[in-house]
Amino acid sequence: MQTDIPVVERPFLEMAKQIGITEEEFLRVLRDLHDRGMIRRFGATLKHQKSGFKANAMVAWKVAEDRVEQTGTIMAGFQEITHCYRRNPAPGWRYNLYTMVHAASEEAVHAIVKRISEAVEEGDYEILFSRKELKKTSMNYFED
Repeated sequence: MQTDIPVVERPFLEMAKQIGITEEEFLRVLRDLHDRGMIRRFGATLKHQKSGFKANAMVAWKVAEDRVEQTGTIMAGFQEITHCYRRNPAPGWRYNLYTMVHAASEEAVHAIVKRISEAVEEGDYEILFSRKELKKTSMNYFED
């Protein structure tokens, strides 16, 4: 389950066929692995460049620690944000909350960040635009 899921009408049927079991058996195993906490979630990755999102930015925010949880929850509610993390500030870098924003243009990113800033009443941030994708792969927990 760490590889790509086929983009077909019944992906689990395809995967079951590949290992020689029925779709029902495959789904039963997945449910069991989920129930035992071995699989937490299924994720999908959208190739944002192909879907019209040309600008991507990590926004680093300085948020008072007693407001991080509340502020992060509000930020995470914006549809343009795909990631929202609290991290310990590094020496010389005061930011502790990070959001990833995707939009059609850099101007749109600026407008989105302004809306977020106003919604959470936080104005101390840096917008770090992605300039070149050097690597993007999913985690590989088990070798073949």
